[in-house]
Amino acid sequence: MDTILIADILETLMILSFGVSWPLSIYRSYKSRSTQGKSVLFLFCIAIGYVCGIVSKLLGDNLNLAFWFYIPNIIMVSTDICLYFRNKKLEAKSGK
Repeated sequence: MDTILIADILETLMILSFGVSWPLSIYRSYKSRSTQGKSVLFLFCIAIGYVCGIVSKLLGDNLNLAFWFYIPNIIMVSTDICLYFRNKKLEAKSGK
């Protein structure tokens, strides 16, 4: 098997494994209506990492399978960031 193919497969598996956790995180953020246990700095760092991965793929003209999994991941992280700020506003209204 070609080394580049193996690297692409491993990168795709990494992105998929990260992506599995985001729906649960979004669900918890939505239902809890709380920022407790969330770090917006962490979420922004993850989002920046995904943006760097996307830009790297575009600049390298390497739109492999992994590239297409970066897109839903950045969307899910962005959703969780939006929910963080929604929850922050809800907490401020309720005086928590």
